[in-house]
Amino acid sequence: MLETKTENLGKGFEIFISKDHRFGTDALLLAEFTAARRKDNVIDLGTGCGIIPFVLLRDFGVSSVTAVDISPEAIELLKLSVKANDIGNITPINADLRNLSSEYNGKFDIVTCNPPYKAVGTGITNADEAKLRARHEISCTQDDVCIAAYKLLKSGGKLCMINRTERLADVISAMRSAKIEPKRLKMIAKDEFSKPVLFLIEGKKDGKPFLNIEPSIFTKN
Repeated sequence: MLETKTENLGKGFEIFISKDHRFGTDALLLAEFTAARRKDNVIDLGTGCGIIPFVLLRDFGVSSVTAVDISPEAIELLKLSVKANDIGNITPINADLRNLSSEYNGKFDIVTCNPPYKAVGTGITNADEAKLRARHEISCTQDDVCIAAYKLLKSGGKLCMINRTERLADVISAMRSAKIEPKRLKMIAKDEFSKPVLFLIEGKKDGKPFLNIEPSIFTKN
């Protein structure tokens, strides 16, 4: 049986998490970075426990969020959260983002993804399958995410992602190969004296080249 506990998100929202499907600051930063509008239809790829959909509803009141994850356990957690909060505009889907039904093509204003940060064969691996999928590109690569995003987005729609700075070139290359043009980039560091460790990036479907480097985020209080 799935062991769960809840986290209070404020504004009347709570979310179920487990030892394998939790959330960190990076997901919260990504949700904020989207600058979503109330009318937006969003799809979150690799949603995990569903933290990004919940923050988008809590802070931006978006029209709807479709939440996709390859893990049945993650989707069960999200379904518990949806039921507990009596929410009708989050749709959990247990699926591989590489094989989503064509019925979703061209339906979304925003695609969000907090992907595995590590390429296969790099870093320390973990025997736990859930942790391995979350940290390494076992189930999908940056290219897979961008190819899926291009199909899912409306014309001019945007893909918002977060990743480690060591993967910046890979992410930009994957975006451009999928005809998603990088438009906004924001670095994340502990403080103004530390080198960035993460970055947030937004790309526009079929956009023209012009990349805006925004002020960095410093996470140390």
